[in-house]
Amino acid sequence: METLTSLTERYSTDDELKALVRQKYAEIAKQDKETNASSCCGSGCCSTEIANIMNDDYSTIKGYEPGADLGLGCGLPTVFAKIKSGDTVIDLGSGAGNDCFVARSETGESGKVIGIDFTEEMIEKARNNAERLGFNNVEFRMGDIEHMPVGPNRADVVVSNCVLNLVPNKDAVFAEIFRVLKPGGHFSISDVVLVGDLPEALQKDAEMYAGCVAGAIQKEEYLRLITKNGFKNITLQKEKAIIIPMDILRNYMSEEDATQFGSRDSGIFSITVYAEKPEGSCGCEGCC
Repeated sequence: METLTSLTERYSTDDELKALVRQKYAEIAKQDKETNASSCCGSGCCSTEIANIMNDDYSTIKGYEPGADLGLGCGLPTVFAKIKSGDTVIDLGSGAGNDCFVARSETGESGKVIGIDFTEEMIEKARNNAERLGFNNVEFRMGDIEHMPVGPNRADVVVSNCVLNLVPNKDAVFAEIFRVLKPGGHFSISDVVLVGDLPEALQKDAEMYAGCVAGAIQKEEYLRLITKNGFKNITLQKEKAIIIPMDILRNYMSEEDATQFGSRDSGIFSITVYAEKPEGSCGCEGCC
């Protein structure tokens, strides 16, 4: 099973890993979409072979705001999230607010959308976008998604786009999602996972960690964590292979190893997963 052993040896605590991600995403907040979309989730490992490695096209989706799209996603979770009018939606790792604004188009003015991010520059950018758009029912909270600044049983829907792979303790995040969801609520999350072993060169590189790749875990383990935390009706809504261009792979391994990695059936995948918190589940001691 894939681990982050090599990274945790280099960065001895989870806080140091988070500091790395926070630093990178503060820089990314100042970049344009084109720069971010040509890299691995904005990590800076730019490719001349392909304009877009990870993210899907939002441009035709209701509620899309180009000024809030930094090109950092790896899926379209809000499209699959079954958001209804009046819902309360939480977006984990909300960035400049792109998925929050798409979610708001589904909740309408009677709903509420809360974006959570731990990068000050992203929060500021998102709040400016919300103010510019005049959205009074979209708010952005500074916080760590391992310890969300939200009370229990508050959300009908949780969404997230290419964020959990950046978090050291993914188990804690799924536990928090369970806590903040109302009984009967659900999530739809797009993320990066692995099938088979990730080459050691990619595992060890901090830039690729901040760029979503080396922070990914095995797909089987990812789904196991969802089950472990009490979710039911787990559904794989979408899956696609992430093809890292050869000019990026050559930065981390030999030409021969890069060619071999690019031709394998296993590799890096974007998945969108749906799961429900069972009715009657509370998620916190003494709150029911």
